[in-house]
Amino acid sequence: MKYQGSAGFKHAQRDRIGVLIVNLGTPDAPTPSALRRYLREFLSDPRVVEAPRLLWWFILNAIVLRTRPKRSAAAYQTVWTERGSPLLWHTEDQRDGIQQALQQQYGDDVVVAYAMRYGNPALSQGIQELMDAGARKLLVLPLYPQYSASTTGSVFDALAADFTRRRWLPELRFITHYHDHAAYIDVLVARIQAFWQTHGRPQKLVLSYHGVPLSYLHEGDPYFCECHKTSRLIAERLGLSQDEYVTTFQSRFGREEWLQPYTDEVLKNMPAQGIKNVHVICPGFSVDCLETIEEIGVENRDYFMAAGGEQYAYIPALNAEADHIEALTRIINEHLQGWTVSHDAAARAERAEQRQQQQAL
Repeated sequence: MKYQGSAGFKHAQRDRIGVLIVNLGTPDAPTPSALRRYLREFLSDPRVVEAPRLLWWFILNAIVLRTRPKRSAAAYQTVWTERGSPLLWHTEDQRDGIQQALQQQYGDDVVVAYAMRYGNPALSQGIQELMDAGARKLLVLPLYPQYSASTTGSVFDALAADFTRRRWLPELRFITHYHDHAAYIDVLVARIQAFWQTHGRPQKLVLSYHGVPLSYLHEGDPYFCECHKTSRLIAERLGLSQDEYVTTFQSRFGREEWLQPYTDEVLKNMPAQGIKNVHVICPGFSVDCLETIEEIGVENRDYFMAAGGEQYAYIPALNAEADHIEALTRIINEHLQGWTVSHDAAARAERAEQRQQQQAL
C-alpha cells in the first residue's frame, strides 16, 4: 500500500496550522445525472441511513435513485445562481472571510480551506490542500452547530478514513458542536432583531431545524436536546414567552417517524389557531441552501398561506455576513489555544541533508 504524501515535498517547507471548515455538500449541477451521483454518495452513508445494508442497497438503487433525482433536480434549478449552488458559494465566502480574519491575527501561520462531506470539493481534497500548504496541526470545524451522528459524526468518519491513507498525520482537533456558544447565539439574536426592525414582530417565531429519525434520539443522539437549547437561549435573549416561539423539524424522508413537531404540519395548523403572522428562521443551517430557500422560503410559505395565513417571512441564514464570520473566528480561536507554529523547518531540512551526506559517504 502506498501512503499519500505531498507532491514535491521539501523538508524546508514552512510549518503551518490548518483550519478546515466542512459543510454537507451539493450536486455539481441541477441535473438528474448530477443529483443521482450526489444522492448515491449521500444516501449510501450508513450514518445517514441506519438500515440493514443489503435491504437499503436494494431500496436505494431500485427505487430512490430512479425517482428522486429528477424531482430534486427541478427543485435545485429554482435556487441555482450564476455562481452555482448557494450552499457551495456561501461556504466558499465563509472560508475567505475566516482566512482574512485569521490572517490579521496570525499572518501566514494559519491557512484555511473548505470541503464538502458529499460531492465537491471532497474532504480529502481540503485536507490535501492544507497538507500541501504545510499544515502540521489541523483544526476541523463541521458547520453543524448542533451535533448529530448523521452529520458531525459522519464528518469524523470520513476524516478518520482519510487519515488511514496518509503518510504524515497532522495533530488533530475536532469541534463537535457550538449550539450554545455565546458568539453563535449573539449573532442569531442580532439577525432576528434586525429583521424585526424592518418587518415588525410576528405573532410567532418558528425555529426550524433539519429533522432526523426519532430512533436516533432514543439511542442517545443529543441533536434534539441541542436544538431545543439553542431555541431556548435565543428566546430568552429576545424576551419571548413559550407561546411566542416554537421549535420544529423539517425535511423528513421515508416512512419512519422523525423528530416532531414537523415544520410543515405546524405551519398548516397555525391559521386555524388564530396565528396568521409568522417568521421562520433555521438556526441549524450555517448557510442558505435548498432546504431553506425553497423548502422554507417557498414550499412551507405556500402551506401556511393556503391554510389561511396572512403574513409569512423567512429570516435568511447567517451565511458569510461579517458578524457570523466574527463568531466563527472566535470559536476557531478558542480551539486554537495552546497551538503554536514551529519555525524549525530550516533546521529539519539541514539535518535531513546531513543524513543524506553521511549515507553518501
